[in-house]
Amino acid sequence: MTHATMRPEFEDLIDPYAPVGQVGTGFTFTEGPIWHPIDHYLLFSDMPADVRRRWDDQRSVVEVKRPSNKCNGMTYDADLNLIVCEHATSSLIRERPDGGRDVLASHFERQELNSPNDVCVRSDGSIYFSDPWYGRMPVYGVERPRQLGFQGVYRVPAGGGAPQLLVDRFLFDQPNGLCFSPDERLLYVNDTVQASIRVFDVARDGSLSNGRIFASGIRSSLEPGVPDGMKCDQRGNIWVTAPGGVWVYTSSGDLVGKVRVPELVANLAWGGPDFRTLFLTATHSVYRVTTKVGPRREPYMTATGGGRASLPPATEPRPASALAPPPLAKDLTLDPRRCALIIQDLQNDVISEGGAFAASGSPAHARSQNVVENVRRLAAAARARGAVVIHVWFVVEPGAPGLTLNAPLFEGVADNKAMVRGGWGAAPVAGLEPQPSDFIVEKMRMSAWEGTRLETILKSTGRDMIIVTGAWTNMSIEHTARTGADKGYFMIVPEDCCSTMNPEWHQASINFALQNVSVVTNSEAVIRALG
Repeated sequence: MTHATMRPEFEDLIDPYAPVGQVGTGFTFTEGPIWHPIDHYLLFSDMPADVRRRWDDQRSVVEVKRPSNKCNGMTYDADLNLIVCEHATSSLIRERPDGGRDVLASHFERQELNSPNDVCVRSDGSIYFSDPWYGRMPVYGVERPRQLGFQGVYRVPAGGGAPQLLVDRFLFDQPNGLCFSPDERLLYVNDTVQASIRVFDVARDGSLSNGRIFASGIRSSLEPGVPDGMKCDQRGNIWVTAPGGVWVYTSSGDLVGKVRVPELVANLAWGGPDFRTLFLTATHSVYRVTTKVGPRREPYMTATGGGRASLPPATEPRPASALAPPPLAKDLTLDPRRCALIIQDLQNDVISEGGAFAASGSPAHARSQNVVENVRRLAAAARARGAVVIHVWFVVEPGAPGLTLNAPLFEGVADNKAMVRGGWGAAPVAGLEPQPSDFIVEKMRMSAWEGTRLETILKSTGRDMIIVTGAWTNMSIEHTARTGADKGYFMIVPEDCCSTMNPEWHQASINFALQNVSVVTNSEAVIRALG
């Protein structure tokens, strides 16, 4: 089956001839696919049959819950609790790994919800869900009268509490699939009846505003299919079920292509060891197809599951030629006597509020990455195990003499009078001050190697395995990793110990350039690997 390319960029997302394989069939109507990031299996629902099933490569399809309260959309939270939309109970449920069950939402203004349908979790732990009334219809739910007179979109606060209505009561006919953009500044919600997708701005407090049409006319008189399930990929493209399969839109709303599937598709989710397999619940069957792109980073994709090894962030999948995530997380072993940890550019002017480069967004991204605390913990572990810690600082004299202005980065340092020796801006951020056993390296370039004594320190201490952390993922970190690889060093980049101006620039560097010159992992995996 050949997929439909509407614009050339579609073929950067999926091979137009990528086969769509069937992993199971004989079901009534499948929905709610979700991939377990540690145990590597797919859960999905068969609503009319009132059954939940799972699939993996070893056991194929097995039944795991009957009755399932005609569950529909499912996802995990950051603790790998299963969040379930139940049609039969009109409730949003949390199922804990120990078997416990919590009702997260069942009523609004003392009236029963219609039937929670699809759900996604924000990185702050709050939960967003749609509430059409399909679950009060025959077959897909339990036929019964409605108590609410509208179909809404809701938010359950991170600490729990009553659901908050986020949209005008009568904006949607049947709100269905919903998903966040990679930076969580946008929430997309589709409407099955209106055959459209709306997009909203997401405020810091989780409220929605500025709703507008993102895509419309998602219908066809020639092929079955409607807007239902929807996901966002790591580049911000929107993948929505539609006539003939799945339609793919860019973040600007341009339709770039269509993934063809033999049956009407109700929902979709990425999974597999590298999160490059798109699973499609399609009426009587479940299908899978390989993509060139992975999903936006969801909180559950980096969960540790009570101490078990987790995958690296799912928005950072590796090409087939690189190390696969599960072995990396579990089996990476580092000899501390051969390791050096570089802490680069984590200075006040770079990532602190009030610093010279604060307007770039770098303080906010550093906070979202928890970069200071992650690096602090990693540095403490490195010192305790005998690894060398090297602080690399960008430092200039007053007036920046000797700093060539051949690139915007260097022009910015001079223009903003940044990183001046002895000043607050050049000092390390609180919590990352050098310890007596550490080394300090000064530079006036992006790379930690250029014009510095870094390699002298490494050779004199016998270090050939370099863990790179710090600011400017797409500049200083990437340049340092590239040069280190060229010099023959084994480079490791824990991505949650790095930050830059925004998530998009960070992810672009992590997903592509750094994959080819380093092992990309996370701080917990490195700490474990150090022994």
